Amino acid sequence: MKKAKLIRDSFTMPDGEYALIATLKKRCLDAGVSAKKSEILRAAIANLAKLSDASVVAAVRRLEVIKTGRPAKGSK
Repeated sequence: MKKAKLIRDSFTMPDGEYALIATLKKRCLDAGVSAKKSEILRAAIANLAKLSDASVVAAVRRLEVIKTGRPAKGSK
C-alpha cells in the first residue's frame, strides 16, 4: 500500500481554541495514549467528516470569525 502524501500547512486560531488542543492531549495522556497536536486535529476532522452537512455548517457557524493571514511586513 502506497503511503499517503503529507501536506504541510499553517493556520491561525484564537488562543482559547489552541489551548483546547493541550487539554485534549492531556486527556489522551491520562487515558494512556500519547497524541501529537496534528493527531488531535486529524481526529477532529475525521469526526466532522462523519456529520451531516447541517451539523458541519452549524459547527462552523458557532466559531468566532477571525482575521486570517500574516501581518504586513514591518507591522507588529
